[in-house]
Amino acid sequence: MDEILAVLVFSFDGVAYGGLQQSPKIHPVRLTVEAILESFARARSTNAPVMEESMGAAQPATPLAVNARSKSRIGSIDLIRGAAMILMAIDHVRVYSGVPPGGPTPGVFFTRWVTHFCAPAFIFLAGTSIFLYSRKHANLSRYLLIRGAWLIFLEFTFLRVAWTFNLDFAHYEMAGVIWVIGCCMILMAGLVKLPLAAVGTIGVVIIAGHNLMDSHMGKLLEGLDANQLSGFWKILYVGFFAGPIRLGPSGPNLIVLYSIVPWIGVMAAGYAFGRIVTLEPTQRKRLCMTIGLSAVGLFTVLRGFNLYGDPRPWHVADQGPNGSVPMPALFAFLNTSKYPASLCFLLMTLGPIIALVPLLEHLNGALARRIVLFGRVPFFFYMVHIPLIHALALVVSKIRLGVVSPWLFTNHPMGNPEPPDVYVWSLPLLYLIWGLAIVLLYFACRWFAALKASRNDWWLEYF
Repeated sequence: MDEILAVLVFSFDGVAYGGLQQSPKIHPVRLTVEAILESFARARSTNAPVMEESMGAAQPATPLAVNARSKSRIGSIDLIRGAAMILMAIDHVRVYSGVPPGGPTPGVFFTRWVTHFCAPAFIFLAGTSIFLYSRKHANLSRYLLIRGAWLIFLEFTFLRVAWTFNLDFAHYEMAGVIWVIGCCMILMAGLVKLPLAAVGTIGVVIIAGHNLMDSHMGKLLEGLDANQLSGFWKILYVGFFAGPIRLGPSGPNLIVLYSIVPWIGVMAAGYAFGRIVTLEPTQRKRLCMTIGLSAVGLFTVLRGFNLYGDPRPWHVADQGPNGSVPMPALFAFLNTSKYPASLCFLLMTLGPIIALVPLLEHLNGALARRIVLFGRVPFFFYMVHIPLIHALALVVSKIRLGVVSPWLFTNHPMGNPEPPDVYVWSLPLLYLIWGLAIVLLYFACRWFAALKASRNDWWLEYF
């Protein structure tokens, strides 16, 4: 199995998973970006196979590899990652549609709920990729430090502009999924020094135990801004509920969407899961099914009886003011807390993902191959899909309203005001634009996959 599996560095709501690839030539780093890329080049000289990918593994050096599944890969990993990218785009179209993130109607509720599987898939499988890489390469910690810093840099620069189409850096920054992946990679640089069992145990303890804080959260939030450690608590666990982190009297303000806990636990657990991925197929299938279905069963029991694992009991959440019922009981049951991700949320999402790993391994139809394509260039997909969707929203606004709404240039997705009443899209329009975006992204990703398959240019490594 060692000769079949090799790692790629994950990145993303990125995850990476790699196959065998040839070591590329070492190219000189351009002086204009020397401060960042010189470190990448040094890491690449000792870890060339891994530096070739940031989110998806390179294909053999032939354009035909774009449409062919490499025998050196477990195809279900690419398939799950590709499906997660496609689902993620639904939620990001929703951001610019003005449709709320969930609600009591089935269409609005499931438009949001189905995308909850994306971040857990990316971060968990990222940990798996780190494990696989560690079996064949040295200097893992150094590489994780460099890659983590690179992702954080991209979150606060390119992606910040892509989300907002404005340069109001003085008042708005968001710590999103790319940020937390970068932070977790930096922390994993230390954790990978520990035995595998210790890393896995730490991950599971964080996932299972962090909801012990639920009963103390109210007291923690009281007067948090007056606490000298308020920024630390918001980054570590509290997130945006206590308001943004003010980095100066007049800004900038940092809104923490993804806190480090529990996501570092998810990545650490995924790292330990890498050992299961390397087992022979029969044993791998048995363990994946056991773990995945057990997680779903545990979620059903914990959530069903409101025993533990989520700060919002569903039998209370489905009751509105004065006894009204704004949300059906099923929706309330599934409406677990994502920020920070509760134990129930992670059991609900990671359980099916783990169970699907062996079940999807042999899918190789036309649709599966197209989804796998997205899973092989996920970082490129992520970096392109946000400005593309944002640009499509501008076009839709011009066609529907006759003008491009100024609302589209506010601080999305966390610092924007409510959309104008006349602006909000219907769900059919939302899904139409999502479908159009996926088609456009397919051709862009196919082009990029072919480019990476046929060239070894130094700059391709960072996309």
